[in-house]
Amino acid sequence: MPMLEGKVDHVVGVDTHRDSHAAAVLDPTGGVLAQVETPASQAGYEQLLGFVAERAPGRRCWALEGTGCYGAGLASFLADHGEWVVEIDRPKRTGRTQAKSDALDAIRAGREALSRDQLACPRQRGQREALRCCSSPAPVPSG
Repeated sequence: MPMLEGKVDHVVGVDTHRDSHAAAVLDPTGGVLAQVETPASQAGYEQLLGFVAERAPGRRCWALEGTGCYGAGLASFLADHGEWVVEIDRPKRTGRTQAKSDALDAIRAGREALSRDQLACPRQRGQREALRCCSSPAPVPSG
């Protein structure tokens, strides 16, 4: 049985990028209810959360592609606002002939979350990140 079955009213799939994020609001069966693209900024995160709150009331899960890089800011913002966030791997594309669409990738991320038996939580920042930074060797001065 998929992990989200019976636990959410909506899933929000997000294809993350450096400058913008494409999102798709899905019902529990994977049907697309709404789509939007917002800037990858604090204002864009607020706009996205407001858009989703209007169209997806109740229990929801955010399925983000790439929470460790371009999606890190959004993942933190959503977690700080009490939203359930899971990480979805980016699809593997073989060769240059594979078509890509941010809107379709957002839908795919949401449907991927709905179909999985196990979901990955985004890496925690905070103490874990501080330990990583502290364990790095000190730079050697040149000259």
